Amino acid sequence: MDRKAWIAIILSVIGLGTWQWFYVKNYSLTPEQKAAAAEAAQAESATVAAASPQAPPTATSPETTASASGTATTTPTRSEIPVMTARRESLSNQNAEYVFSNDLGGIEQATLLLHFGEHKNAVFINDSSALPIGAIGEKPESPWGGFTMVADAGKGEVVFSRTDEDGLETIKRFYISSGDDKADLYRLRLELAFRNTGRGQVSRQGYFVSTGGAAPIHPKDLPMYTKFDWMHGDGDFEKIDVNWFNASSVPLLGIPIREARALYDEQKPDVAWAGVASQYFCTIVTTERTKGRSTWASRFDASRADGAKVQGIQGGLGMPEFTLAPGEELKESFLIYIGPKELQRLEKLGAGQDEVMSFGMFGIVSKFLLWAMNRLQGVLHSYALAIIVLTLLIKSALWPIQNKATNQMRKMSLLSPKMTEVREKYKDDPQKMNTKMMELYKDYGVNPLSGCLPMLIQIPIFFGFYTMLGSAIELRNSHFLWITDLSQPDTIWHIPGINFPVNLLPILMAGTMIWQMAISPKSGDAMQQRLFYFMPVIFLVFCYNYASGLALYWTTQNIFSIVQLYLTRNKPLPTLEKKATPAVKKGAPPAKKKKKRPGQ
Repeated sequence: MDRKAWIAIILSVIGLGTWQWFYVKNYSLTPEQKAAAAEAAQAESATVAAASPQAPPTATSPETTASASGTATTTPTRSEIPVMTARRESLSNQNAEYVFSNDLGGIEQATLLLHFGEHKNAVFINDSSALPIGAIGEKPESPWGGFTMVADAGKGEVVFSRTDEDGLETIKRFYISSGDDKADLYRLRLELAFRNTGRGQVSRQGYFVSTGGAAPIHPKDLPMYTKFDWMHGDGDFEKIDVNWFNASSVPLLGIPIREARALYDEQKPDVAWAGVASQYFCTIVTTERTKGRSTWASRFDASRADGAKVQGIQGGLGMPEFTLAPGEELKESFLIYIGPKELQRLEKLGAGQDEVMSFGMFGIVSKFLLWAMNRLQGVLHSYALAIIVLTLLIKSALWPIQNKATNQMRKMSLLSPKMTEVREKYKDDPQKMNTKMMELYKDYGVNPLSGCLPMLIQIPIFFGFYTMLGSAIELRNSHFLWITDLSQPDTIWHIPGINFPVNLLPILMAGTMIWQMAISPKSGDAMQQRLFYFMPVIFLVFCYNYASGLALYWTTQNIFSIVQLYLTRNKPLPTLEKKATPAVKKGAPPAKKKKKRPGQ
């Protein structure tokens, strides 16, 4: 390898080390922290086990915590209304089991039966949130409690009811989906009825319906995937992640920009739905009759299955105020989705709920790649093989463009001596040098940017894979060779002492990129060469702690390109001929200038 290749390797190592230091510092727990978290989880479990399961819950007040700025903030917690007896009922279908609780009248926890978390543990949704899914109230910090509960497993129905002192009766009916329609098995319907049983008029200044909460499930889940999403108006999508509540300051300087925030509260008309999401799972509450008018979200402390402490996000969908005369009734209904972030399931919800996938500006590319990958997996029965075959199909389609680019790069290599002469001759006049260089390219029919074209085409595909693999659940728990989960980094070892993970596939990816550049025809443009030698650093940093499926795609396309270069490099060198300029015939009269007409 030449000197530039070694520089690229050194820069790759430096970039990887810097990113890993930042990642471990901000997103990972040290072994001591993990041990402390495990001990805290065991102590908490022992405390819960010692408590009587039938003991009546005591009234609680909004929990007060101190923000990073030292200001006391209020976090939404359980209702202040005491409950006579704590009861729980479980209903299930083929896909999920739901635990209903009568204290706040909602879904306290959902277990997804077809998915597994870390160490083959079940995936629990909303197990750490302060609010059940479907809880209601006028304010986030004081949801309504005191519900009675009647469950009918045969009908798949749970009914909650309570009556306030002013005569307002609230009835909530949850229906779980069952039967052979697998598309509906992650859906529930909530029918809500308010009836005035008193003699006077009753009114409420609006109410919210809780989305429950979401928290990271896998140790490698990044905070940016723990989100609160909602849509209003004509398809206006809004989102925040769990870091939105943090205090912020100017990087490096540490100058404060804003204090920590306890509550996200937005007032917007025509809110269609709101939901919370982790990296691969989500809960979405969609209005079916009256549109919402606001949303709110807050952060809470949660625990993963391994005992590690993480931060989750919970929220609610705000509904309009109402006034009821004696005997009058108001009915609303909501569709609740609790399940995996599968694009086809979310699209069938019909109100833009697939936006929780957060595919971004490359959404069209991501959706096509996901569709193609699923189709190939149906034939090959392996997502890894589907990624490899899809990569080969993409590279085959780009073969003519790559061949043309390679031919142009070989021409550039032949033109290099002439380019060097121009640089030496006009080194003191950069503007003149650039003009002469462009004339040189034009005279010999060489496009200096042609070598970048295949890479530019690949960039949208790369980021399409990047955003798609960040949310699509298909690769989760998929195996391939030494890779145990294509949705996670393929860590094969940790360096003792510094706990640095060795992820083999991204290293192979960077190595194949350097190999590809080493055998590619060298362009005479020094700036372009330096840009190419930075690419392994950029891609290594992008992919090192990301889904190994992304590194598998890019490694496969690198190997394909290397084979293509070896097949084309033995072809005869292209001829470098100066383009002929049109000759003027001798004796021919010069062309007459056309007189301009008045007004032209």
